[in-house]
Amino acid sequence: MRIAVNTRLLIKGKLEGIGWFTYQTLERIVRNHPEHEFIFFFDRPYDPSFVFAPNVKPVVVHPQARHPLLFYVWFEWSIPFLLRKYKVDLFLSQDGYLSLSTKVPTCLVIHDLAFEHYPKHFTLSHLFYWRHYSPLFAKKAKRIATVSTFSKNDIAEHYKIDPNHIDVVYNGAHDEYRPLNWDEREAVKKQYADGCEYFVFAGALHPRKNIVNLLKAFVAFKKRQRSNMKLVIVGRFAWKYDEVEEMKDEMLFKNDVKWVGYMNVDELSKVIGAAYTLVYASLFEGFGIPILEALQSNVPAIVSNTSSMPEVAGDAALLVDPNDVDDIAAKMELIYKDEALRSKLISAAAEQVKKFSWDKTAAALWECMMKCL
Repeated sequence: MRIAVNTRLLIKGKLEGIGWFTYQTLERIVRNHPEHEFIFFFDRPYDPSFVFAPNVKPVVVHPQARHPLLFYVWFEWSIPFLLRKYKVDLFLSQDGYLSLSTKVPTCLVIHDLAFEHYPKHFTLSHLFYWRHYSPLFAKKAKRIATVSTFSKNDIAEHYKIDPNHIDVVYNGAHDEYRPLNWDEREAVKKQYADGCEYFVFAGALHPRKNIVNLLKAFVAFKKRQRSNMKLVIVGRFAWKYDEVEEMKDEMLFKNDVKWVGYMNVDELSKVIGAAYTLVYASLFEGFGIPILEALQSNVPAIVSNTSSMPEVAGDAALLVDPNDVDDIAAKMELIYKDEALRSKLISAAAEQVKKFSWDKTAAALWECMMKCL
């Protein structure tokens, strides 16, 4: 069988949520199924490390699809042509987009519908495209995979899709995320947090991640505790981050906030693994991979009580209202003061992470793909 895959988000040094999902699932699927041929469609020159096995044929497809107009050209003109050219049996698209102009059965991965819930966080051009085409994509797909039960129900409700047409394929966490020993933790704290304990946030910085309320909560925590605790924020500035930039420069205790930018997994796993607690008060998530990464590192979490996050965190996190700064600050204070509670959450994390792995994700996605046929 010949399977084509949309791999346009496999970009060396820039793998984030969907990119990591694509990387981790495809690496396993192509190796586990050498009897099939896989054609990877990139929209720019690719890194050879993404050609995971001899049964992968990489193809660069023009134009680079990074704008709604170019999305249309890429998916409705370039992709259908290549699907015909290579006589493809199945098309897998892992970023929520597909081609309406092909008869090739398509397995579509939709990670979340954040733009439906928080439209003001997105540029108008992208928002118009997503709101117009996403319902059409969902109805066109032969089968849909998504990363949480919450997202499954959300897609079914918004787009009137039969839930039996949607499979849940949970995310996993990279093997690099593991508990650190005392010496490792001390070395990381010295490098990134002036040798102090720290809260950590990891993720691309844009409005949905709720960084402003996180910073306000940290200020409130510091006023109450007057401790040496730091806040380490890992991630690139993505879009609509002006308010974060302004607060970064003007907030109290700004010297206790460490902005370290985007990190590769080998370094990020250390920064998360050495943290006192992950604070992930995002407004909305289809899954929230950093939550799982922290739990796998035996780091407890404070997460939002919305969307998929309680599903991912289970009993290993404290839940907060992401719109309530006082609630976030109070939970930071609680976990800082109550070591017994923190130990209880760490014990729960060890059980919760057993539910998730990239091996399970890849197997579930493959099963979803086969249902398309």
